[in-house]
Amino acid sequence: MSRAVLSLGSNLGDRLAHLRSAVAGFGDAVEAVSPVYETAPWGVVDQPDFLNAVLVVRADGVDEWGWLRRGQELERAAERVREQRWGPRTLDVDVVVVDGVRSDEPELLLPHPGTPERATVLVPWAVLEPDAVLPGHGPIAELIAALPAADTAAATRRDDLLLRP
Repeated sequence: MSRAVLSLGSNLGDRLAHLRSAVAGFGDAVEAVSPVYETAPWGVVDQPDFLNAVLVVRADGVDEWGWLRRGQELERAAERVREQRWGPRTLDVDVVVVDGVRSDEPELLLPHPGTPERATVLVPWAVLEPDAVLPGHGPIAELIAALPAADTAAATRRDDLLLRP
């Protein structure tokens, strides 16, 4: 049995439908779904705002590579195009952590790099698991507290948008 935390993001097309397709695509493996947050783009800022959420998933026989492949399949189904790093996308599924696994593989860095600085991941994750710890970085509550106030304030919770109707 493996357990993973996944980050979802979309800023092209029907953003909410893309996030819902990911939740549906992980099916019975979905243990918890965060609220949806709207956030400004990060990295490349000249693009539409994102909708973001976090999933906690659990399944027998799925390792970190299995979670990555499932996420990539869902991105392909959403017709994601990778033209620019941190560019706009229909669907982004990032594997944040899987159990206590650490990976330096270029295709699957674990924990996901950048997580300690990203309110887009930490804030929704904290709603699901306030006591969670990011391996090698510490409690996510402390990571959130260390972020610039503008970053956390810019993660706007959208209670009007539900991933599970």
